[in-house]
Amino acid sequence: MIAAEGFKIYPPHRGTLKWVHAARSAARNVLADPETRRQNLRHNKTWFVGVDALPTDAQGALGEATLEGLFRPDLDPIKTWPKAQLSVVYPGYPGRDPGESDGAHRYRLLRAAAHVDGLLAVGPEQRRFPLELHAFLLGIPLGTVTQSPTLCWPGSHHIIGPALLEAVGASKPSDVDVTDAYVTARAEVFRKIRPVPLIAQLGGAYLVHRFVLHGTAPWEDRAAVEHDGRMVAFFRPEVASEAQWLHRDWE
Repeated sequence: MIAAEGFKIYPPHRGTLKWVHAARSAARNVLADPETRRQNLRHNKTWFVGVDALPTDAQGALGEATLEGLFRPDLDPIKTWPKAQLSVVYPGYPGRDPGESDGAHRYRLLRAAAHVDGLLAVGPEQRRFPLELHAFLLGIPLGTVTQSPTLCWPGSHHIIGPALLEAVGASKPSDVDVTDAYVTARAEVFRKIRPVPLIAQLGGAYLVHRFVLHGTAPWEDRAAVEHDGRMVAFFRPEVASEAQWLHRDWE
């Protein structure tokens, strides 16, 4: 699916561009609702989380705008397309919410809140379990802003993947506490790999391996004022089977 680096950036495609126009219109409608904004704004109102906020259908389409693009041949099998996340970052990101710890804010500021999707924190001790088995991460920019790009640690799936699968072993993934394995592997990635920004042109996209460490960079140019912010639609479909998530496709 993806090269050894664990990601791929695609040039513009007219089908993707048509979808982007429909998604941007839908996004502005979503963002115009005060209650939706209140529920989704984080980090001193510098990030609109927007999980499942775009009204895409089970094929990823928005009305007559089907989800097309040069990424299609590279996609792994999936169960169905979930609703797209509408992630919007504004100047000043990451701000700090009341009650946010020094460590959490510092990690977001210095490490871009780097993470692997689907390893959800459970219980008062916030132990992590693979409760969402994603096939990949697909990002589609809805504007031309390049501030606060998605960062990824290229090749990190060669470290994260084996660590998670060794921790899971023959068990059902959702039953296994992978916290220690994940934290250790993530620290190794930070020691060995420098992150790179994923920037696609309007009508383009980027595809990221399910075990690649990634996050969102701070908004660096405070003079860059942009009403729409850095607006990206993200899809994280679940794998077609558990065996697919467990497959060592980087070897």
